[in-house]
Amino acid sequence: MSDASPQSVMRWRGGAWVRAEAPPSPQEMPVAIVVDGMSQAVLMATPHDLQDFATGFALTEGFIADPADIIGFDTVEVQAQDMPGIEARLWLRPGLSVNLIERRRAMIGPVGCGLCGVDSIAAALPDIVPVSGNFQMPPQDVGRAMQAMAQGQVLRRETPAIHGAGFWDGSTATVREDVGRHNALDKLAGALARQGVDGGQGAVVMSSRLSVDLAQKAARIGAPIIIGASAPTQLALLWAEAAGLTLIARARDSDFDLFTHPQRIADQGRSRTGTWQRTS
Repeated sequence: MSDASPQSVMRWRGGAWVRAEAPPSPQEMPVAIVVDGMSQAVLMATPHDLQDFATGFALTEGFIADPADIIGFDTVEVQAQDMPGIEARLWLRPGLSVNLIERRRAMIGPVGCGLCGVDSIAAALPDIVPVSGNFQMPPQDVGRAMQAMAQGQVLRRETPAIHGAGFWDGSTATVREDVGRHNALDKLAGALARQGVDGGQGAVVMSSRLSVDLAQKAARIGAPIIIGASAPTQLALLWAEAAGLTLIARARDSDFDLFTHPQRIADQGRSRTGTWQRTS
């Protein structure tokens, strides 16, 4: 697997658009850990050192007690929704797979995962539902949205190890927080649903990097725009492009990189200061 070449992006710097090459985005794809022909889990991962990954997973999950319990390993590339995935296949010495059916990852999710309990690559990459929301925002509002989300991170002011997810409607941001970025976005989705907010009339704003599962969640909310403080993964960019989702990353202060569907970021001559709100 080779690293991606730099991608051309529309870069907002100093109040003007600049065409530039972004640094290569990190690789990400669903990796299924398959033990003796049974899929145990699918995790979004960088597709390198997969024998180490599968072996370590089997050890830490208690499938094996020693690497010597593994008698074979291979990988198979697969496709779902025209996007790549990999099965990392382990074969164990006879007798060890008896208990695997009962232990098939009924997992209480670790906060770093976005796919807890998923055990097939097809489930990790479900059908792409095109985003139809027509919400637009001027480039100046990207920085305002990030600022409003940061202002709403009450817990983060107590400890820095907290992620935030916000929904920017053009003037205010509804904000939720959690130690996990996926959890923060799920909390936000629940808050919007309980309040009857139309997800198509705003942008999702994240304090984190943008992985494919965050793009998927934003699309399910109905938001046509997702903004992240850090870099996107390659798979997130593929997904956003296919779903019609406007993806903005590396949003810091008033600067950002615009990767997909730029038509929603248009200077509409608005000028306002962003605020945040927390509603129950």
